[in-house]
Amino acid sequence: MMRRLELARGRRLEEPDVPRTGGIDAEVLGVAQRIIDDVRARGDAALADYTAQFDHASLVDIRVSDEEIERALAEVGEDFLEAIAAAALSIEDFHQRQVTQSWFTTLESGVVLGQKVTPLRRVGIYVPGGRACYPSSVLMNAIPAMVAGVSEIAMVVPPDADGSVNPYTLAAAAEAGLTEIYKVGGAQAIAALAYGTDTIPRVDKITGPGNAYVTAAKKLVMGDVGIDMLAGPSEVLILADETAEPAFVAIDLMAQAEHDPRAATYLVTTDPSLPDDVDAALRELLAESPRADVIERSLTDNGVVIVCPDLGVALDAANLIAPEHLEVMMAEPFELLGSITNAGAIFLGPWTPESVGDYVAGPNHVLPTGGTARFSSPLSVDDFVKKSSVLSYSLAGLQADGGIVMTIAEAEGLDAHATAVALRLALAYGLDGEE
Repeated sequence: MMRRLELARGRRLEEPDVPRTGGIDAEVLGVAQRIIDDVRARGDAALADYTAQFDHASLVDIRVSDEEIERALAEVGEDFLEAIAAAALSIEDFHQRQVTQSWFTTLESGVVLGQKVTPLRRVGIYVPGGRACYPSSVLMNAIPAMVAGVSEIAMVVPPDADGSVNPYTLAAAAEAGLTEIYKVGGAQAIAALAYGTDTIPRVDKITGPGNAYVTAAKKLVMGDVGIDMLAGPSEVLILADETAEPAFVAIDLMAQAEHDPRAATYLVTTDPSLPDDVDAALRELLAESPRADVIERSLTDNGVVIVCPDLGVALDAANLIAPEHLEVMMAEPFELLGSITNAGAIFLGPWTPESVGDYVAGPNHVLPTGGTARFSSPLSVDDFVKKSSVLSYSLAGLQADGGIVMTIAEAEGLDAHATAVALRLALAYGLDGEE
């Protein structure tokens, strides 16, 4: 079912061996740009037109009312409300540990240096619709923003054809304390958040994953507004040896594959017999899966099994792929943690399925995809603050460092930079002479 690649001894995985399903098609970028331009020109009227065209919903008011939220809370049931409240507590606790404070230090010369941490004033969070509802994404975007101290959070989510929003999504928004929610999705929602309309005030930053058009729109507005990342299809890599339970491996591959036919799944193993056992488990589990068609397409089109001659080659392969989720189902998973350098989230041991990270463990599930874990991090409190350097020099400090400044400025040919120091020192020396 999954394509198999066996690496001979001495052969290491190379980038062409890795199926990548990310990237933004030029045609998609073009469509997104036209939608953005239209929303900038026509505002709410364009939002209404695109909502009718893409979501088949005709809306008089795109803002979710308090009554709609109350109906959603009554509809979803106590079990869900208790579950979402428990998940919210775990997510908040984890993200509270990420908070960084402003700091200042005073040097012997009297120079004061520091860093001032300021929350963003207003952010927009995108919550996907379409194939499934994602109440967990509401929590993962809203809670770190609140922990950071963001004062205004606007949520956008595509409506259903009847103009409603999925009740589980609205219940999660209520649990997170969100009150500003708009029924709009796609590239048009990103444009509204980035540039504003009569109904939706512009934001400082946009976070949250979406479809290809949402990702393209985020790429196009980046710079006019901040974004978290350009998220592609979801990914999982399972690093396994002979101790791995084939059924666990199979169901965790399926759990990622059921997101999207373009989701990427990787099994990297040092046990040549494991792939056959996993394949047998996959076929058995797929026979009972309600999402078998999506899963089979994903595994067939974007799944690969990499059989490695030794652990070193397996670790190199995992780091080259740099997956969004990396599960370690090996005899001593913690011993390998130091060797894993590229992964959005790392799940250690057989009792840590990726799904606990999606919902309740606490770490953020908005993660880098498409190999960008080589240089990117999960969504965090840091995404919702900005940091300003603070400097205050005393005369003694300027006297101590002024010569260095003037020397470097003169080497760069920036005379005014050097003179800005020289004038101050000349005035200070003159005053000293008068005294």
